[in-house]
Amino acid sequence: MTYQALTRGGQPWQPLFIQSIDGDACIGCGRCYKVCGFDVLELKAMTEDGDIVELDSDEEIEKKVMTIGNGDNCVGCGACSRVCGKSAQTHGAADIMASA
Repeated sequence: MTYQALTRGGQPWQPLFIQSIDGDACIGCGRCYKVCGFDVLELKAMTEDGDIVELDSDEEIEKKVMTIGNGDNCVGCGACSRVCGKSAQTHGAADIMASA
């Protein structure tokens, strides 16, 4: 069972929640971070070996990348994916468990 809502105008709308961010595609620009009002995303560093580490790590960093820091905060609005010029994010519908 998936969740579907209605827009203010009565049109069907299904929230799509962030599932992953492709570290190879992400350039760490921060656009998605800036548009998210729900503290979902977190900027980290990627080493030459592809490991994700804290920005203040002693390891040599290759580049900065966005990660999902608080995925449970995502409301499925899709603002982050609309501003990502690299299409680095994957979103999907959430399964809702029916109450017994």
